Amino acid sequence: MRERDHGDEKEHRRGRPRSEAAERAILEAVVALLEDGVPLGALSIERIARTAGVGKATIYRRWRGAEELFVDVLREIEPPDPELPGDSATEDLRIMLESLRKRGLAQRNSALLHNVSVEMKSRPKLWQEYHRTVIDPRRETTLAVIRRGIADGEFRDDLGAELINDMMIGPMLMRTLHRPGASLDEDLADQIIRTALQGLAPRPPGTSDASGARDRSGTRDVPDTCDAPDAPGAGRAETPGR
Repeated sequence: MRERDHGDEKEHRRGRPRSEAAERAILEAVVALLEDGVPLGALSIERIARTAGVGKATIYRRWRGAEELFVDVLREIEPPDPELPGDSATEDLRIMLESLRKRGLAQRNSALLHNVSVEMKSRPKLWQEYHRTVIDPRRETTLAVIRRGIADGEFRDDLGAELINDMMIGPMLMRTLHRPGASLDEDLADQIIRTALQGLAPRPPGTSDASGARDRSGTRDVPDTCDAPDAPGAGRAETPGR
């Protein structure tokens, strides 16, 4: 079982040492009940304990309540969070975006995961717990990667990490959460990063925002006719042979 971080504190269950077999039985019991069509709201600790073949005290030694247990169940059936190499902020972001894409595909292809996610959002206390233990830590991880990218010169240092995060993660969240019919191409993470970096990459020394010193690919110099308004042909195309 994965160990969860709650802020900076690593949570260890109270009471007797954890039994991996009992914990696995409890999680599998919840999943089995959900697969049988039992809604989250009808899943009591008593029913879960009876299905798992354990006592209620065994559940409460591991989870403070149903909300915390349900969050672990959702994390169990979701694709796992990826390991980040840490060598390049850009590559780490690509891996995180790809994880978001796969999670979006999983919700589209798994009726169980989709239904649990929808029902969870209708329960404020459960949704708040999911945010606190899953979404917020993921966001902090992303912000830490971006701050490292700024410090290492991979991203511009005149933009806040929050803004860069929204520009990078926002398009993937839009497609996975708010546009269920949008395409999730295999190279979508690369497309997002490639497009965003045209505005996030450090500018060449001596250029300004409006200088036009580089083209959209970032590899070819583009003359700036605004700096020479009297230059011949400025502002209009030259016709060959004229």
